[in-house]
Amino acid sequence: MNTELKKIMYVEDEPDIRDIAKLVLENVGGFNVCVVESGQQALDTIEEFAPDMILLDAMMPGMDGPATYGEIRKLSSFKNTPIAFLTAKLMESDIAAFLEMGAVGVIAKPFEPMKLSEQVIELWQKA
Repeated sequence: MNTELKKIMYVEDEPDIRDIAKLVLENVGGFNVCVVESGQQALDTIEEFAPDMILLDAMMPGMDGPATYGEIRKLSSFKNTPIAFLTAKLMESDIAAFLEMGAVGVIAKPFEPMKLSEQVIELWQKA
């Protein structure tokens, strides 16, 4: 794994959340960010963008976050890429399920925009 986090893919179906996250991750965090609106779009784009870390919305229509996670893990180039979930589902059992799956962590939604980059860096350092 790279020692420095530079490229982040964020998979999120809500346009407003996508826009805010991209803005703060690029302008506050200094990251190169690729935002996509679905799990399928993530799979179609991931090889070309080659992210260092992936942020997944847990609840999306069609292929949800956990299903997208499973499909990404099948790709040999990304089976060890750190993946974190962003979700409003913050019951302990939900968080535990994401962590058992292999996620590096969970970020609560709605997130505090000015703290998002810091939260992502903390999860990257734990990975």
